[in-house]
Amino acid sequence: MSINLALILTLLTGLTGVVVALDKFLWSRSGDGGGGSAVRRVFVDYSRSFFPVLLFVLIIRSFVFEPFRIPSGSMMPTLLQGDFIFVKKYAYGLRLPVTESKILETGEPERGDVVVFRLPSDPNVNYIKRVIGLPGDEISYEQHRLTINGEKVSLDQHPDATPREPRFVEKLDDRQHEILITDAGYTRNDGSYRVPEGHYFVMGDNRDNSRDSRFIDAIPETHLVGEAVRIWMHMDGLQWPRWDRIGSKIQ
Repeated sequence: MSINLALILTLLTGLTGVVVALDKFLWSRSGDGGGGSAVRRVFVDYSRSFFPVLLFVLIIRSFVFEPFRIPSGSMMPTLLQGDFIFVKKYAYGLRLPVTESKILETGEPERGDVVVFRLPSDPNVNYIKRVIGLPGDEISYEQHRLTINGEKVSLDQHPDATPREPRFVEKLDDRQHEILITDAGYTRNDGSYRVPEGHYFVMGDNRDNSRDSRFIDAIPETHLVGEAVRIWMHMDGLQWPRWDRIGSKIQ
């Protein structure tokens, strides 16, 4: 069962805020000298302590940055399982928590952005992939070769590639990144796709091990969470953290 952290955080912030407001404008003026029942005073004291903290966390998490953990290898070699990342929430607009209604336009995804989005079939689940196709694009993926609007995307073997790690360098517009082509895991699901208006075609950098728009269709703009920008920690299970990944910018 998925836990809606945004809903829980919003409810706790609202509850403690209401208690603080009631105490300030009603209970403290009721003539009991601010006393009241012992239980109520404990509730008020805790609310006064937690409300500013909860409000701060809610604002930061909803409108500025939100931390996520990478749960799988679908974005290898760019992101590894166990990476903890920051997602810039204001990259594609400011949205209200819980309802996800956009209240301010701030930008649109660009080809090559690594984005977090809510899975259309289950909005409580977050996925992370790379934007390949913009609204109106024609996308073709055949035999590991990506074509956008009739032009093949540049693909070169990485100089450090090995048989165990078949890395390639892919160039989208003026941005380049590494991908893996392993011929394992998911079937490639080759085919051609047209990106509907208001949607984005996303793919994982681990091309043969990614459940992306080839399987779940294009992602509605309304389901975008933000842009993945930086790794702040890497820890997978009981292993020691990988210090070399901390602070890395996500390309």
